[in-house]
Amino acid sequence: MAQEQWFAVDRYLTDLLVPADAALDAALEASAAADLPAINVAPNQGKLLHLLARIQGARAILEIGTLGGYSTIWLARALPAGGRLITLESNPKHADVARANLERAGLTGVVEVRLGRALDTLPALAAEGRGPFDFIFIDADKPSNPDYFAWALRLSRRGSVIVVDNVVRKGAVADPESADPNVQGARRLAELLAVEPRVSATAIQTVGSKGYDGFAIALVTADP
Repeated sequence: MAQEQWFAVDRYLTDLLVPADAALDAALEASAAADLPAINVAPNQGKLLHLLARIQGARAILEIGTLGGYSTIWLARALPAGGRLITLESNPKHADVARANLERAGLTGVVEVRLGRALDTLPALAAEGRGPFDFIFIDADKPSNPDYFAWALRLSRRGSVIVVDNVVRKGAVADPESADPNVQGARRLAELLAVEPRVSATAIQTVGSKGYDGFAIALVTADP
């Protein structure tokens, strides 16, 4: 009954606060048609990312993990004129679907999709002098979250916001005995956030159409 209620509440709130959008709906449909995993953020979560980026006043956004570009569209639409977003994707098929979705949404001049392992493309961004980024969203393979966070911090500035998705793992993050690499990655990330003096961070649990999980949010409080 609890999960049914989570879905019902998500539907109610989304119907009220997240109107249907042709480009976003098409992105989900194209991703499903291409057999991409249905692990994109929910519509109300996408709008939350959009609002956080706008509240922060982001002009440069970095996304680690593109999938079909659904969250990318939400974030890119938060940018002011002249803003830029770079999104990193390791799967060529996912990147192709995302590029088509972004083109349909009219965002090809705003978003750059970089193909390759993020742990390879992140050092390349640093070497090119890209950044600092004002807003960074991490939603890729969970065992690498500690490494992604370290790079996000390096590519940020005082005042940057870093958001990490899927950090609760249906509550398993509280289990120190878990052998799941995804849970271990979430726990290492939480431990890093707890001791990193350059950020102020918290994490919250979420329920809804994506089940039981949560996200972490960190404000960079000192220059890297």
